[in-house]
Amino acid sequence: MAFTLPDLCDAHADAVRVMDPVFRDFGGRRAFHGRAVTVACFEDNSRIRDLVARPGLGRVLAVDGAGSLRRALLGDQLAQQALANGWSGLVIHGCVRDVEVLATLDLGVRALAAHPMKTEKKGLGEVDVPLAFAGVHIAPGEWIYADANGIAVAAAELA
Repeated sequence: MAFTLPDLCDAHADAVRVMDPVFRDFGGRRAFHGRAVTVACFEDNSRIRDLVARPGLGRVLAVDGAGSLRRALLGDQLAQQALANGWSGLVIHGCVRDVEVLATLDLGVRALAAHPMKTEKKGLGEVDVPLAFAGVHIAPGEWIYADANGIAVAAAELA
């Protein structure tokens, strides 16, 4: 599906929730969309590692890292695994690292910033929980659309 976020917002103004423009584009795929799989984690990417090891089926991983700017929740290895397993992209309310590699992958990656420190692996985090960050609520299974204009969330797929 080819789309532009401005066109989707014009056609579905009552159906979309647009995130605050706080994210930077780190991936090689500029536009992506898919059903949301949600994870809440703070400075521990154990659940992200578990999820990207599973078939992505074109879905988008929405990660609430509580806006932490102290650890990277995604790096090149997990991003390559996400790509290999068919994930469309990730929207991370936190940081990423290995940004030179992320930019070469056909994977959508939006995050707040880059940070070189990896996370601790304590097995913490919750999957398939409602999230709230960047001015919107995201429920598991909702649709996320991202392009160079921003990121939007909708309860149903937008045609």
